[in-house]
Amino acid sequence: MSSASPPPTPPASGRGDFDALPQITIPYAFARRFGVVVAPNHEGHFTVAMREGADPKALIELRRHLARPFQVTPVTPSDFDRLLSEVYAMDGQAAAMAAGALGLGDELDMLADHLPSADDLLDTADDAPAIRLINGIIADAARNGVSDIHVEPYETGLVVRMRIDGVLRETLRMPPHVAPVVVSRIKVMARLDIAERRVPQDGRIGLTLGGKLLDVRVSTLPSRAGERVVLRILDKENAGITLDALGMTPAIHQLLKDAVTEPNGIILVTGPTGSGKTTTLYAAMRLLNDGSRNILTVEDPVEYAMEGVGQTQVNPKVGLTFAAGLRAILRQDPDVVMVGEIRDRETAEIAVQASLTGHLVLSTVHTNDAVGAITRMRDMKVEPFLLASTLRAVIAQRLVRRLCEQCRRPVAAEGPVAALLGFDPGTIVYEAVGCEQCQGSGFKGRVGVYEAVRVDETVRRLINDGGDEALIARHAFLHAPTLGSAARQLVREGVTTAEEAVRVSRRDMADADAPMVAGE
Repeated sequence: MSSASPPPTPPASGRGDFDALPQITIPYAFARRFGVVVAPNHEGHFTVAMREGADPKALIELRRHLARPFQVTPVTPSDFDRLLSEVYAMDGQAAAMAAGALGLGDELDMLADHLPSADDLLDTADDAPAIRLINGIIADAARNGVSDIHVEPYETGLVVRMRIDGVLRETLRMPPHVAPVVVSRIKVMARLDIAERRVPQDGRIGLTLGGKLLDVRVSTLPSRAGERVVLRILDKENAGITLDALGMTPAIHQLLKDAVTEPNGIILVTGPTGSGKTTTLYAAMRLLNDGSRNILTVEDPVEYAMEGVGQTQVNPKVGLTFAAGLRAILRQDPDVVMVGEIRDRETAEIAVQASLTGHLVLSTVHTNDAVGAITRMRDMKVEPFLLASTLRAVIAQRLVRRLCEQCRRPVAAEGPVAALLGFDPGTIVYEAVGCEQCQGSGFKGRVGVYEAVRVDETVRRLINDGGDEALIARHAFLHAPTLGSAARQLVREGVTTAEEAVRVSRRDMADADAPMVAGE
C-alpha cells in the first residue's frame, strides 16, 4: 500500500455550496474504494471520515498525499455513502464543461463503439464526454431535488430543462448537432432501441449516486427537430416516507389514520398530476405494512419498490389493465388493495365489490376537490347506495412551493390580493426574493395543502339520496378547512406566497362565502 503512487489531485470543482470549505483533494474512485473522504469542515481543518470496516492502511497513503495532519472520524456505511454523495456530487458547471467537450466536434460515429456504462454516476474519470455530460446532468438533478429532466431538441440547439419544486427551469443549452449523441446515449442507458426514432419508447435506468439508489424513468417522443426525452427521477428513499412526514394538519392526519385502519371500505386521494397522491398512498401502506396483512397493488407504473408489498404493473399490450389486474389480485387473498387510479366504470365497480367483500381499497381519482370524487364515482355508474356504504374517506391535496426562510420578505397585502385571500388590507404576508440558498428562486422545497371528507352518517345519507356537491360540501366542511382556507392559512403563517395559494385553489377561493378569520 505504501509503495503506491499518490492519487492525482483533481482540479477545484468550484461548487458554490462548499466555497467556504476545504476543497476536495482526493479522487472519488479512491475515496469510494478505500472508504475515506475529506469531510466538509468550516474551521479550516481537515477531518477524514472513515467508513467502518475500511482498511486503516489507506490513511498512510492519504497522509502522504495530503501532507498535513487530519483528524479521523469513524462513520457508519450509510452515513459514509450519504457524505460521499454530498461531497462529490457533480454540479451544473461540471455538466457544462462536459457539454463544451461535446461541442468540439460532430463525432456521431462514437455511438457505434461499445460505450462503458458507469456503475456509479460520480465515478466518471475515464468516460467519454457524452457519458460525463449525462451523468453530470442526472447527478446535479438528484442533488437539487429535481423531479423531471426535459431534453428538448430544436433547430437552434438542444435545451435541458429541469422541474424543481414543480416549476421548469432551463439549465443548459447546447449546439443542435449534440442532440443525437445525447439522446442516443440516454437510450443506450435505458436499454431502448437506438435505431428506432419514429415511435415513442419507455424504459428505466437504475443508478446509484454515492451509494444512494435512484430509479430513472425514461420516455422518448419523436418531434420535428428530433426525439424529446423526459427523465423522471424517483428517489427510492421516498418509499420510506411516513404519514407523519407529509405535513398534514393534526386533524386530517388523524382522520386518514383512522380511515386506513378500518377493516374494509374505499379511501380515495384526489388531485392533479404531480400533487403527491402516490406519496400519500405509499405512506398509508407503510402504516399498514406490519407483516400481518397481505397488501397487493396494481400500478401504472410501479413508482417505488416496497418490501413486504406485492406490486404489479399494468401492461395494456397483453391485456393487463387496472380492471384485469384488480380482478386477478382479488384471488390472491389480499387484506389491502391499492389501485393506482380508478379511470373507468369497470375498475370502479370491481373496487366497490372488493370493499363489500371485506377488503380495504386505496386508490386515486383525478378531480379538483374531495367532494368532486364522489360525483366522479357516480358518473362512472356506481350505484349511490353502494358508494354510500363503501366509501370511508376522501383526501384532496395540492403541493405549493415553500418560501425560502433565508430571504423571504414581509409585505402588506393590498388591493386584489387582499380581497381574493379574504385578508384585511395591510395584513402582513411574505413574498419571494431569491438568494444563494434557494438558487435565486425565492423558494426551497414544497409543502402539502389538504382537505378531507370523512364519510359519516350524514354524508352517507346525502350520497345515497343523490345530493349534489354543494350540499355534501356544506356539511363536510362545516368545521373543517377546505383547500382554499388551508392555503390561506399557509400564506398567513409565511410558509408560502399569495400567488402560490391562488394557483392551487383559485376556484375554491372564488366560491368562498366569507373572508378568512384569524386562526381559521
